[in-house]
Amino acid sequence: MLRLAVPTRAETFDRMREPLAQRGIEVSHVRTDERTVSLADSPFDEYDAGFVFPPRLAEGGVADALLDVPWVNDREAILRSRHKGEALAHLSQAGLPTPETVVVSNPIDEADLRAAFEQFDPPVVVKPNATTRGVGVAKAHDLDSFLGVCDYLDLVHDYRATGDQSFLVQEYLPDARDYRAMIVDGEYVGAVERRLPEDALASGQWKHNVHRGAEATGVTLASEKRELARRAAAALEIDYLGVDLLVTDERTVVNETNARPTIDSATKYETGFWDDVAALIETTAKSQ
Repeated sequence: MLRLAVPTRAETFDRMREPLAQRGIEVSHVRTDERTVSLADSPFDEYDAGFVFPPRLAEGGVADALLDVPWVNDREAILRSRHKGEALAHLSQAGLPTPETVVVSNPIDEADLRAAFEQFDPPVVVKPNATTRGVGVAKAHDLDSFLGVCDYLDLVHDYRATGDQSFLVQEYLPDARDYRAMIVDGEYVGAVERRLPEDALASGQWKHNVHRGAEATGVTLASEKRELARRAAAALEIDYLGVDLLVTDERTVVNETNARPTIDSATKYETGFWDDVAALIETTAKSQ
């Protein structure tokens, strides 16, 4: 039986154990953070492959060296998707539609911030470059509010230990429908639409992240949207990828990508989803 090391123990870990065991893959949790690790005597067992490079890159690098396994989504793949500005730059250069975006690298003058804001029709979305689950994402309706958000980011970035001192300013697409398409080994394997409950919308919420109260419902995407998601994964050269699409009546854009996407209930994906995941893991294990 093939042995798979999985650094995170959350929804995806729980959902993958049984279906992968049925396909000859033993899923094991390998804890890489919030612990001590002796470099003289590795605490890790032997595995054939790893499923997504660990979330903490420094500790993950240590575990990677000690485990010595090929990864479904290695460190480079994670980095290409994790930094939103970089991912959007690659996608834009590949000719894919993305939201109008300005990348800001602190510190910059207020005049430059004003110029960035004036490129958009407000409101604008201000987004940290490397967070997930909607953390730190804000909407600014006017220049004063925008500059206030940037002030807070200045305070955070003033700490010398802060490695990434950049953030994004993006156009806001009102009433856009939010989809997460899943790509496994270059193929579309299903999608969900993320919707906020009506009471949340009425109270002014606008972020569609599931971890912030949105509900994920399985949907069938039109062929052109499937192709857009496939092209995004190909442009980033990432085998296992969640591609976030924002869809309005006029356009569809790739808003973000996630190289560590949560696997939802299998009923929300295409028939054969777990077969495709198992095949990717087996191919990865054979690559070393």
